Amino acid sequence: MPSDDIKKVREMIAAQPPRSEMTIPERRASMDGWNEAHPVPDGVQVATARVADVPVEWITAPNASEDGLLLYLHGGGYVVGSPASHRHFVAKLSEETGLQALLVDYRLAPENPFPAAVEDAISVYAALLTHGYAPEDIVVAGDSAGGGLLLSMMLAAIDHEVPVPAAGICLSPWTDLTGEAESLTKNAAVDPTVSKESLDFFAQHYLGEEDAAPPLASPLHGDLTGLPPLLIQVGNIEALLDDAVLLDERAKAAGVSSTLEVWDEMIHVWHRYFPMLQEAREANSRIGEFVRDIMSSRAAAAE
Repeated sequence: MPSDDIKKVREMIAAQPPRSEMTIPERRASMDGWNEAHPVPDGVQVATARVADVPVEWITAPNASEDGLLLYLHGGGYVVGSPASHRHFVAKLSEETGLQALLVDYRLAPENPFPAAVEDAISVYAALLTHGYAPEDIVVAGDSAGGGLLLSMMLAAIDHEVPVPAAGICLSPWTDLTGEAESLTKNAAVDPTVSKESLDFFAQHYLGEEDAAPPLASPLHGDLTGLPPLLIQVGNIEALLDDAVLLDERAKAAGVSSTLEVWDEMIHVWHRYFPMLQEAREANSRIGEFVRDIMSSRAAAAE
């Protein structure tokens, strides 16, 4: 039974101005406002840098180790989102996983359409492998578009014979940009944040004249053979429910170890509401458990 907290979160979302009526700069400013409302806790170290000439932020919780790395790709439909919108959340994940995190400020559309985001993600990952990190040291995570982007990044890595990371964590992932998922209409009346119209808006700006079906745009349609273990978390009322469920099914069919968690009554990327939502704290804790299990297996294999 979901907690009463989710009702409060839904009420907060309903009270916000409709983003469909905002310009892209206004949408970006609105999403980045999370930084002011939810600053990172005292003791968390945040350092700006560039990796492969891509802007990044190193985010390190007080308990975080540098023995591994959480590489994070933010959501926002490839059009909005930034370190400002996700810094507080990635700081929390650094704490939960016990790993230093690297938050990637990849290029956004429409100024930089597909495949710019994929190019930035794979460039950062490949650069890390030449600067002291082994693939098994790195866990990649992302929400919404970032959850799809991490899959595209790993498919690109496989295509270029670059070793894949230790694991991938997909939070409410957007894996199919074709707009054909049944849950887009099935859950239209109950999802308070994502709609087919909003996804079509983002896809149009991201893809331009490009086809939505190729794997680097819609990784759900790619050959998932060779991907590392996946943790997929999604809410059962999400418009993007099918993007997660079908990803899990197709990953398993390709021989990938995939764990799907469908959370009752949870909204799109509920994880970010952890300051006020019990289920967000529980989901983030589960991410920490998954990463620790992956890292423990890595350590055991090395012995």
